[in-house]
Amino acid sequence: MKKSLILILALIFSTTNAFAFFGKDDKIDTEGKGYLGTLPNLTKQYEISEPAEGTPIFDKTQQFHSVNELKPIPREDPSFVNIILKPDKTSEYVNDLNEFILMLEKIYDSIENREDVQKFAAKVYFFNKNADYFRDKYANKPESYFISYQRLLELSLRANTVSNLRTEAEKYKAYLAYSNSGRIYNAENIDLQLEYLKNEIESVIVILKEVE
Repeated sequence: MKKSLILILALIFSTTNAFAFFGKDDKIDTEGKGYLGTLPNLTKQYEISEPAEGTPIFDKTQQFHSVNELKPIPREDPSFVNIILKPDKTSEYVNDLNEFILMLEKIYDSIENREDVQKFAAKVYFFNKNADYFRDKYANKPESYFISYQRLLELSLRANTVSNLRTEAEKYKAYLAYSNSGRIYNAENIDLQLEYLKNEIESVIVILKEVE
């Protein structure tokens, strides 16, 4: 009986010590220290990613400005041609007349400066050749009815006549005293014809400059 009682007391005592042992170790002072458990790593889900390096639209600036990268000029577009390019509104006919003005001014100066026959004849010859081309160019066009067209061709014939007169007078001057036609080639008559031609050149230049 005594053995049984002692055994029971021993069990009770050992159980009490065990609870006391585990209770002492498990009881941790957490007052004022907050939660001491294990928290999940939330930063893995919200890590700030570094900005990716931007890729330029064009590989190189030089390629953008190169000829191959530029759009061709729309020359077939009437709005571009008429507005952007602003073409010269001067007609081809007027441009041709402007060239004749320069030729006639040179012939006029040749008469004024009393140049020799060869220089005068060379200027008239150049004028006549251009007048022939001018006549054929506009012969079947509305320009052939213009007063400027008609007066220019008439002047060409007149200048050619005076040029031939001077050339023949220079060639035959040694025989003029014995010729019945010597009067035509004398200096007075040639000077008179040159003066008529100079006045006609003046008149035609005025007409040509008025053409628009």
